[in-house]
Amino acid sequence: GRRPAKCYRYIKNKPYIKSRYCRGVPDPRIRIYDTGNKAAPVDLFPYCAHLISWEKENISSEALEAARITCNKYISKFAGKDAFHLRVRLHPFHVLRINKMLSCAGADRLQTGMRHAYGKSYGTCARVSIGQIMLSVRTKDQNAKHVLEALRRAKYKFPGRQKIAVSKYWGFTKVPREEYVKAKAAGLIEDQGAHCRVAPNKGPLANYMQ
Repeated sequence: GRRPAKCYRYIKNKPYIKSRYCRGVPDPRIRIYDTGNKAAPVDLFPYCAHLISWEKENISSEALEAARITCNKYISKFAGKDAFHLRVRLHPFHVLRINKMLSCAGADRLQTGMRHAYGKSYGTCARVSIGQIMLSVRTKDQNAKHVLEALRRAKYKFPGRQKIAVSKYWGFTKVPREEYVKAKAAGLIEDQGAHCRVAPNKGPLANYMQ
């Protein structure tokens, strides 16, 4: 089976990515990064919580997929499948290698030991730094406790330490919640799906003449 994550947990070398030189890389286990009601307009989900890495390490694509499934399943069960938008913020671009050893009888004649020890591609992982966001969920305020519990359960799928933080911003935007309400009332918010754009106070005067 697979090697345990402890073999590949620490960031040691430079990033080693899939390229025209490094071919034959197995597909990452995680294929879907956004689940739930991802088409929900920005106004619908004001509450946002993040799972934040508190350690510098590698996170395998298998762990990311396991965490996504856990989080998605819990919130869907207790809040409803259209009551949230979950986004996985890590992408497994770093390729892991394995120097395969034979362990059958008569292997000693075939085996090279540590000669030509550069390994074959074995899987992929994401390189995470301290304070980096791993998962983000946006939802309505009434579902906050379900989101926090789902993120707590997702923590068990990862090595190392993580923290759960409640965002001061509106959903996935970069606008604080109080400012968003004021800007929305003033008609300065331009809806861009899960995100928004605040109209700049620049441009032709005609735009600001009532």
